[in-house]
Amino acid sequence: MKSYRKELVFNIPSRRAYVNITPQVQACIDESGIKEGLVLVNAMHITASVFVNDDEPGLHQDFEKWLETLAPEKPYSQYKHNGYEDNADAHLKRQIMGREVVAAITNGKLDFGPWEQIFYGEFDGKRPKRVLVKIIGE
Repeated sequence: MKSYRKELVFNIPSRRAYVNITPQVQACIDESGIKEGLVLVNAMHITASVFVNDDEPGLHQDFEKWLETLAPEKPYSQYKHNGYEDNADAHLKRQIMGREVVAAITNGKLDFGPWEQIFYGEFDGKRPKRVLVKIIGE
């Protein structure tokens, strides 16, 4: 069995964003040479997320509205964590959207349904953050 590891770095200029990283993940699969196996993609920061969904802008706006309803950014004073930083909402949003994706690789390609894409969700941007891509297989 072979393994491959790479870190992708994102520096989102805004506080929150959703970035389709499917092409970067597929490029890692291509680079690894692994044709059959699994890929793990996980955010290495506790205020960011990796998840699978549709790449449709209206849906991304719905995510933003829904998450802001569940864990509003302001007022900062509503969160105990914000005595240290102003990103408690980002921690909660990450908890909702998830930390990682594990996907099958078949014939050297992500084995996804027709609309599935991998996203990096940023909830406290404006600085470099890493995403781990770990691939195992043959």
